[in-house]
Amino acid sequence: QAQLVESGGGLVQPGGSLRLSCAASGFTLGYYAIGWFRQVPGKEREGLLCISTSYGSTYYADSLKGRFTISRDQAKNTVYLQMNSLKPEDTAVYYCARGPICSIHQSLYDYWGQGTQVTVSS
Repeated sequence: QAQLVESGGGLVQPGGSLRLSCAASGFTLGYYAIGWFRQVPGKEREGLLCISTSYGSTYYADSLKGRFTISRDQAKNTVYLQMNSLKPEDTAVYYCARGPICSIHQSLYDYWGQGTQVTVSS
């Protein structure tokens, strides 16, 4: 059974950094794309970035370029989301998900983690 578990969320001051982890089990990371998404209560879930063996990393939100990066450690079967220069508007629940390819279409992702809360506030 495939499973994704996010960790690393928490409270951080504006301008600070966090690194989220998405630990995969039950499947080999290299055969799939992993996307990061976030959701604010009352709003639709937003696609952020994705990483795959075939195409490397893909950004779905231009505003994140220069602040967020995605990486993967195949030996640990884990994908990371490094978030720098955090802003209050980055406050959300962050999810990782598995898909056959990187895509903005969330229906293509078949397994989702439980989410981790990120709060950016002074």
